[in-house]
Formats: sequence, C-alpha cells, structure tokens
Amino acid sequence: MSEALAAFVRTHLRVEPVAFVPELLLYQADEPIGLWELTEGEYRSDQPPPFWAFAWAGGQGLARYLLDHPAEVAGRSVLDLASGSGLTAVAAARAGAATVRAVEVDATASAAIALNAVANEVRLDVTLADVLDQGVSELGGASVVLAGDVFYSKAMAARMLNFLRRAARDGTDVLVGDPGRAYFPGEYFTAISHYEVPVRYELESTLVRTVTVWRINPRGAARKPSVDRH
Repeated sequence: MSEALAAFVRTHLRVEPVAFVPELLLYQADEPIGLWELTEGEYRSDQPPPFWAFAWAGGQGLARYLLDHPAEVAGRSVLDLASGSGLTAVAAARAGAATVRAVEVDATASAAIALNAVANEVRLDVTLADVLDQGVSELGGASVVLAGDVFYSKAMAARMLNFLRRAARDGTDVLVGDPGRAYFPGEYFTAISHYEVPVRYELESTLVRTVTVWRINPRGAARKPSVDRH
C-alpha cells in the first residue's frame, strides 16, 4: 500500500458506519465534489466520482445480503471484483470467508481497501490490476465471485459480464448487487433478494435506491425469480 495514498485517504475521508450495513466501517467522504476536484476527476456520464470514497447502493445491498446469509461465503475463497471501497470484500470476510481477494484498477482505491480492512479488523488480499480478460483460475482460484454496482457503463458492463459468465461456466458461484443501473444485463441473472438502500442524494439524485441481489445463470437462461423482500 502506498503510504502517500493512504495518507490522502486518511486526510480527506472519515471512518463512519455504512448506512445500510452499520456493523461495518468505511473511510467515507463528507461530500463528493470537493474530493472529486482533489483527485482531478473529469465528469463523464459513464464515470462516477471517486468511487472508493462512498458506499454505493449495489455494494451496500450485496454486503447486507452476505452478512444476513453468511453460508454463501463461510469457509470459501472469495474474489471481489471492482472492489471500490472494499465494502463487499469486508462483508465477505466478516461473514466467515476463508480468504478474500479484492481487485481494483485504481491505486487510491487499493489504499482505501487496505485501510478499510484494518478499520474492520479483517484480512483482505488486495490486487491492483485489470483482471477482466483473465479467468478465475489464473487469479489463484475462487469459489465465489462478488460484484457490487459494476454495470454503470456500457464498456464496463460488457467486460464484466464476460468475466462473470466464464467464472460461472467454470463452476464458480457469482453474486451481484445492482440498483437498476442502465447497463445491467438482467437476462443472465436470477434475483434472490431486494433491499431498499439509503443513498447520497448528490450521487444518486434520490435518497433511496432499490437494490437487487442476483445470482448468475451460467447458461444465460432467464428464470422466474424467487426472492426475499426486506
């Protein structure tokens, strides 16, 4: 972990409970715009503000599901893709996963994940790399793959879906949390739970988003969902 990036996270973010998963703590930004400017972000419709500084809706819903259903990951090896703040990775570790690897392409996100692991007293392996053109076996293997709020752009959605479908065909369980993003490929998934998740108005233009937790259908055949509502 870069000490300079860790210092940046500590300076500009505060450790606070996650709104929908208060058992967990994250370094979180007070407001997005100032931090966005500090990181020299340029607004584009497919690029969110510094994603590692907020608990996004899909990640909150997926984290809640893991803590409420620990058998999904307990004793298993977990890979958390596009981990962001590391929220779902932390939740998996808290739920009893044997190992958890959080993968990110952003160096500051990797620093934030490492700090969030310490704040929650869990162990995470953090990988800084673009792995979406690889297979799960090339990454050391995993019996569960997690992805929270990853379908926010067309390009990202296509690459992510390809990775997740390959993982599922190889026998890996795939769980996704999504709040109805425009590029979510629902025909490849079965809904297993719904949550009403509080979110930041500055980020979502609303105070609550409905998040669905999905399990991938390895062959892509849509099935009628059977869900728990919360």
